[in-house]
Amino acid sequence: MLQTDWRSLHGSAFAGARCLVTGGAGFIGSHIVEALTKLSASVIVLDDLSGGATPNIDPFKPEFVKGTILDRDALGAATRGCKYVFHLAALGSVPHSVERPVEYHEADATGCVRVLEAARHAGAKRVIYSASSSCYGDSPELPKRETMATSPRSPYAAAKLAGEAYMAAYAASYGIDTAALRYFNIFGPRQNANSAYAAVIAAFAKAVIAGKPPTIFGDGTQSRDFTYVHNAVHANLLAARSDKPIRGEPINVACGVRIDLNTLAPAMCELLGRPDLKPTYAPERAGDVKHSQADLSKARDVLGYRPVVQFHDGLAETVKWYREVLK
Repeated sequence: MLQTDWRSLHGSAFAGARCLVTGGAGFIGSHIVEALTKLSASVIVLDDLSGGATPNIDPFKPEFVKGTILDRDALGAATRGCKYVFHLAALGSVPHSVERPVEYHEADATGCVRVLEAARHAGAKRVIYSASSSCYGDSPELPKRETMATSPRSPYAAAKLAGEAYMAAYAASYGIDTAALRYFNIFGPRQNANSAYAAVIAAFAKAVIAGKPPTIFGDGTQSRDFTYVHNAVHANLLAARSDKPIRGEPINVACGVRIDLNTLAPAMCELLGRPDLKPTYAPERAGDVKHSQADLSKARDVLGYRPVVQFHDGLAETVKWYREVLK
């Protein structure tokens, strides 16, 4: 399995620090839990298991609280004594949000305020928020820079952007420092492939392993800045231990490279030993954007961030994992 040496990257910065990871039993959250554990942090996970699963974190033995971020009591208890709060709990599908906008607002916007309130009252040093590149909308300008106007095209994007605004507001109003990390298409082991709203790499893997052609929504020329999950973990850790205030600033987290779906699909078929399978095409989905690519200048300047795993290495590792769990 592809290993990232977190200790060589982050030393003893988290040794003994109490850290809350909301949504920590989920895909990205569980990787943050794993890294923090290896860095000798004291980790507590708050998760309602609507999208996560305890087997994702059982090997790392964090303190676990089953509950939702909308539950003040559970959230308050989980946050008590924490130095850092990594806020990942959210509903995360663009097409699903189009069907259920109010539910997405409550989970992703109201939930964000609840987390900030709990962190403020607990005296936490910093909240690191998992924001989304979906806030850029379908602007043709590439690469996406944090100074660009935002243009959310789905309820999911709007709710995540509201969370960013609250991060900045709390940093300005209450003195708790915050960071908003705008993820670009994170993928990797533990990403759920069994949802009707599965992310594209997970969905392609499930189809091909089952002997079915991958389905592309649209003409396949749409492109994404696919980012292996360890890069998101690295950015979270850098943001948490920054010795300078971040003040809720949005920061792109990606690899800075675009891959289109007409390239991705055959590459995955090849890696999975089914080069004979050719993608099928379906109508594009409401809320989807055409192209996505990040400018990483701010991430480098503010966090010292550079990707630690490149796309092709991450894809090979991810495909290997899916082959093992979906066989």
